[in-house]
Amino acid sequence: MNSRLTGVGVGPGDPELVTVKGVNALRAAEVVVVPVMDTGERGRAEATVLHYVPAEKVVRVVFALNERTDRKRRETAWDAAGERVAGLLRERGSVAFATIGDPNVYSTFTYLAQTVGELVPGVVVETVPGITAMQDLAARSGAVLTEGTEPLTLVPVTAGSAVLKEALAGPGTVVAYKFGRRAGEVAEALRETGRLDDAVWGSALGLPEESVRSAAEMDGTPLPYLSTLIAPPRRADGRGGKL
Repeated sequence: MNSRLTGVGVGPGDPELVTVKGVNALRAAEVVVVPVMDTGERGRAEATVLHYVPAEKVVRVVFALNERTDRKRRETAWDAAGERVAGLLRERGSVAFATIGDPNVYSTFTYLAQTVGELVPGVVVETVPGITAMQDLAARSGAVLTEGTEPLTLVPVTAGSAVLKEALAGPGTVVAYKFGRRAGEVAEALRETGRLDDAVWGSALGLPEESVRSAAEMDGTPLPYLSTLIAPPRRADGRGGKL
């Protein structure tokens, strides 16, 4: 039988938001890999996974999760992580990789799957979708992501504030990920485009340290790295006005 690598989305932090299919995939795998920046830490994905599988089944694998400037260091870390997971697949046959959010949305799983696919011929790669931070924030804040014909634009602020400003100048709702360290620039972009008053941001969703607030409260102080912003368009046309 071919070995199997499954990327499982475990949501933004609240263990109750892991899908039934996700839980079944975690339990069915021989090993559950969780990404960390240091083997001594417990990341958000691992904390969620431990609600459903025993600790002895979980293996921490180091990734250069935030490395953006040193390409050599980043790729060396990817190669090492791929080798580690490939070894687990050869030994155990089935590995689940737990990732916060969804494995197909800005996830480390994408790079891991590419690497492992080259190292383990015939490996079956599949994904189980997870609840994203923007969905959870919309639910917790009451923000509506889309109505009628509105588009939805997702922007990682690590791509630069110019990309965010371009999106905010367009139609529909804009969601920004990973903006915490550039909160001042984000607040200014919202102000310039007239979207500040209706926007909301949140971090640590579903966790004890959760914060969900109006974007108008941002004062330029850096926020947690994994912060999410929802900036809806103005909806002044009444019920069904965007149809």
